[in-house]
Amino acid sequence: QLQLEESGGGSVHSGESLRLSCAASGHTLADNYAIGWFRQAPGKEREGLSCISSSDGSTRYADSVKGRFTISRDNAKNTVYLQMNSLKPEDTAVYLCAQHPLYCPADWNWGNSWGQGTQVTVSS
Repeated sequence: QLQLEESGGGSVHSGESLRLSCAASGHTLADNYAIGWFRQAPGKEREGLSCISSSDGSTRYADSVKGRFTISRDNAKNTVYLQMNSLKPEDTAVYLCAQHPLYCPADWNWGNSWGQGTQVTVSS
């Protein structure tokens, strides 16, 4: 199992951008694991956002972020990124990353996040 640490959050204004990082340790990302990004806002359930596979690098996105967020992987740095553009106040949440063996499942009911996540706050 990988150990994951999220970083890169902060406070921005509506329409601005952030890039989040999910750094892995224990194993290399390329070997065995897909990585997904999730978020959890106060009073809401965890929401799956995006995933990138380890096997072939394929990606998928939730409808709520498609066209605004982009997931990518840098195997040399053992890190997965989430580029978030055109941020809205509704994107305010704690963002977490999680792992799944090899591929991205069709649903979002999987994975575990290491650490506390990283806070993203978007003001209007």
